[in-house]
Amino acid sequence: MEMKGSSKKMMATEAEMVENKVPIPYRDQCAHLLFKCEYELVRERMLQMQKIHEEEAKLKQSGKQVGSIPLIPNTANA
Repeated sequence: MEMKGSSKKMMATEAEMVENKVPIPYRDQCAHLLFKCEYELVRERMLQMQKIHEEEAKLKQSGKQVGSIPLIPNTANA
């Protein structure tokens, strides 16, 4: 798909843009960049969730409960 009046070629097909729900005003020669950005965001979120799960597992192994509130605050023993 070639756009008139532009020197850049279309990298994404119309089907890819529809599948990735690219808004109509953004369906131009740069639309493929939106796909890459979405992929990177999803990957980043997955890595963050993996780190959170690993930290929770470490806390669980050490005997501490995740998100627990101590019954006796540290300041009470001061």
